[in-house]
Amino acid sequence: MISKEQFEKELDIIISNAIREDVGDGDHSSLACIPVLAKGKAKLLVKEDGIIAGVAMAKRIFNYVDKNLKVETLINDGENVKYGDVVFYVEGSSQSILKAERLVLNMMQRMSAIATKTNQFVALLAGTKTKVLDTRKTTPGIRAVEKWAVVIGGGENHRFALYDMIMLKDNHIDFSGGVTNAIEKTKQYLKDHNLDLKIIVEARSLDEIKEILACGGVYRILIDNFNYEDTATAVKLIGNQCLTESSGGINLETARKYAECGVDFISSGALTHSVYNMDLSLKAVEG
Repeated sequence: MISKEQFEKELDIIISNAIREDVGDGDHSSLACIPVLAKGKAKLLVKEDGIIAGVAMAKRIFNYVDKNLKVETLINDGENVKYGDVVFYVEGSSQSILKAERLVLNMMQRMSAIATKTNQFVALLAGTKTKVLDTRKTTPGIRAVEKWAVVIGGGENHRFALYDMIMLKDNHIDFSGGVTNAIEKTKQYLKDHNLDLKIIVEARSLDEIKEILACGGVYRILIDNFNYEDTATAVKLIGNQCLTESSGGINLETARKYAECGVDFISSGALTHSVYNMDLSLKAVEG
């Protein structure tokens, strides 16, 4: 996984690029009708039940836009919210609040939707040993934010990107001439380049699982698109030789059944690629 420093850098890049995209040479709507010295206050209003996420991100955005903006937090990341709840108040320059408004809402609506979806998976897996993982099926440019939301919702992060873990999938295996070739070449590559990266290998059949185990040195086997019966067989076959992960079309209807097969993890792209933003709004507070 990436370091805290790398993650923080990713967040800074996301915020600066988003402000560049949205503000450009100035928020002319605000500049045109709101005095420079005008002060205001606004509240983050919840309009849909779920898990709130992005409060800490909102604070980073407000601080980036104007370090003098003050945020009073009433509800923290990861807490349940219902229609009508106020998550926080922000107070300071009216122009600054409006400049940050849309980015704060875009991020929090997306993050809250992901956290809510993730929490539904976590609740379904309660009582099993299985943990839910995200994937790289994220929105280009804001992966750090979406993976942060998964953690807020109670899930765990898979690899962040191509550089922090080895993952040999079907195309890697086919292009390199088979499972054994792919694994042995990878081991040699890591040795030659003095890299300490964990290796995950995708298996498409029980025979491929046996071949992976024969090679050894694998951190986790990705049991991909197996039915329940074959997944349970695969878990028994693997035993304690390495960790197990089920993937491939796993959703809220199937997650529990895969967990009951005994896998250590399930991964689902649906956590990030198939969510609808939570309805939130930032409203001015009069007086």
